[in-house]
Amino acid sequence: MKIACLTFNPIQENTYILWDDSLECAVIDAGNNSDRENSALRNFIDEHGLKPVLAANTHGHFDHVMGVEWVRTTYGVPFALSSKDRFLIDNARVSGTLYGVKVGPMPEQIDLDLEGRDQIRFGRTTLRVIPTPGHTPGHVSFYEPESKVLFTGDTLFRESIGRTDLPGGDYSWIMRSILDRIVPLGDEVRIYPGHGPESTIGHELLYNPFIVEVLNDEVNYRN
Repeated sequence: MKIACLTFNPIQENTYILWDDSLECAVIDAGNNSDRENSALRNFIDEHGLKPVLAANTHGHFDHVMGVEWVRTTYGVPFALSSKDRFLIDNARVSGTLYGVKVGPMPEQIDLDLEGRDQIRFGRTTLRVIPTPGHTPGHVSFYEPESKVLFTGDTLFRESIGRTDLPGGDYSWIMRSILDRIVPLGDEVRIYPGHGPESTIGHELLYNPFIVEVLNDEVNYRN
């Protein structure tokens, strides 16, 4: 599996394009929000001879969804998201206004509900869908075990974690997601977050202060 990252919109969100030798591709967290950004995504897809077949999202915050409707209508692909994050799509324009960001058309429906689904596919690639709530109620991460890569959205960043003070956020749940569902995947797994640079689970176990304080019994995240 090959991976490309394009950083879009004023929130500097990472949009990922994934593809394999079939040249079918999935767009993860399409955050493109202008004609220039739409062209950048289209040009990348065209230059690599890719065929988009899926727009999949880790969660429903506006900065991760602003380009989804463009991808859906341009390429005629389904939109995959947990229905637990539907309320975030419905309130995306209001949320964008709070950050001074104009939000365009949002998807009117979720074509593929990730709630309760354990995998999604494109080409010859299967991505495991791992529920990782805490940043949002319906947040998921996508894991490709052969390549040992994990797309963590806004659950886990390099040396940080996602915010839990937004509607639907919960600190206990995000730490459960990280420590009970992400960390067991193994130190060598490379993480691709929704913002900022790549990392590995091993690096986060050593240098992520939110994880370290729990491992050192300084914080009880379960209560």
